[in-house]
Formats: sequence, structure tokens, C-alpha cells
Amino acid sequence: MKKSGFVALGLLALPIWLLAPGRGGKKNDPFRGRNFAHRGLHTPDKQIPENSLAAFGRAADAGYGMELDVQLSRDGQVVVFHDDDLLRVCGREERVDELTWPELHALSLCGTDERIPLFSRMLELVNGRTPLIVELKSGKRNRELCRKTLALLREYRGEVCIESFDPRIVAWFRFHAPELLRGQLAQPPELYKNQPLPARYFLGYTLLNFLSRPQFIAYKIGPRPFTVRLAEKLGAMRVGWTSHDPANEAGRDAVIFEFYRPDTHFGSDPHDHR
Repeated sequence: MKKSGFVALGLLALPIWLLAPGRGGKKNDPFRGRNFAHRGLHTPDKQIPENSLAAFGRAADAGYGMELDVQLSRDGQVVVFHDDDLLRVCGREERVDELTWPELHALSLCGTDERIPLFSRMLELVNGRTPLIVELKSGKRNRELCRKTLALLREYRGEVCIESFDPRIVAWFRFHAPELLRGQLAQPPELYKNQPLPARYFLGYTLLNFLSRPQFIAYKIGPRPFTVRLAEKLGAMRVGWTSHDPANEAGRDAVIFEFYRPDTHFGSDPHDHR
């Protein structure tokens, strides 16, 4: 073969190398064909707030899988909370990582009696009843968060996987916990508003899969770019977020939903439903 031929083959192989997912195998099975309650089964009126023990208990009792968010308090506790700051949910302007766990636990979630929970307490409540998708939030202490989250997960007896918008976090789990199913969260490039332009495209088109080899890609509901669809063709499990319509189950392996009550399972096999 001529040199030009080798160059052409290399150029053709490069996108596949960049985008190829890891192999999930049987690790995918507990998550495939399931609906996952986004931040627990919370309510639009916020009487049952997101990422609360009440929302998690409600989802587990209903048989749904669930998705939740973890990050660190100032004193290094793994807490369940989505936003970087406390304004939207707790009415405080501080960042979560600026307050200690006792200070965070004193705050009300959306004006209710619910409080920000420790991740360990959430795991204790669910107690293996349903599969969990744990999103690790990116920050200045990523490695500490990864280590402490993994330590808690290794004590947990239940089906669980991890995901993150930050490929570095997903890559950490690739090398430190290859037994765990891992996923890359992503969305269209224009939605990464706090990132420089090149990073928006690398993240939105999942061009860093070669670092983390995610076994699933959780992409924002809507059109998926060619690069994501290629990764799916290469074996990545197809997860969609955040759904507000059962029709979004079509063409996906798992769905993260909120504010409606779908079947717990979906798929072509009637024995998969209950």
C-alpha cells in the first residue's frame, strides 16, 4: 500500500478512535429499558423538592430508577445537591462548597421541612431497591470528590453507575473503578456558555471519549450530533435527559424524566414491563 493509502486509512480511523465508547456488556443490563426519576420523584410545586430524601423515597417506592447529583461541602462531606450555589433552592447566595455540612443541613429545600442530604444517607434510604445514576459535579476538588464518592459506592449493595459533564471525572473512574458503569453527560455546544469556544465543541460533540471511554452517553433530549450517533453505533448506550414526554423513550436505552409518571420499564419485551 502506498504511503498516501496509509494516511487515508489513518484519517478514517481517527474519528472512530476519538469517539469509541468503552464496553458495557452485562453492566448495562440493570439500566437498559428503564426510566430514571430526575433528582428523585419531585413535584412541580416543589412541595417535594428535588434531590431530597422525600423525592428519593417516593421514586424508590414507585419502582423507578433515579438520577441524582453529588458534590463536596467545605468540610469535605459528599452531599446531594445540583446547583453550584444555593440561591435557587435554598435562597442563599453562597456556593455549596463554601459551607460546612452542618451549615448546609440547617437550610430548607424550597421552603419545606426537607434538608440537603448526605449521599451516605440517601444510599441508606434506597438500600439497593432500584438502580441509581450518580452525577458528579465538576469543581476545584474533583479528585477528592471522586475518591470519596467511590468509597461510599464500594460500601453500597445495589446497582449504580456514575456520570459527569466533565470527561476528566469520567476518566478517573475508568482507571480507578473500571468495574463501575460510567457515562458522559453532554449537550449541544452552544449550551456550554461558561466554556471557551473550543471546549464547547469538544464537549458538545463528545470528542474526548478517548480519555474516558464512556459506556453510555447521556445527551440532552433533542437532535444528537453525528459524533454522538457514531459513538452509539459503536456501542454506547443511549440515554436521554431530561424528558417530559414518554415519547422520548423511542430510540433510547434509558430515559431520565421529570414531572410525569411513565412506566418503570420500556422496550419491546413485554416481560420487561411492570
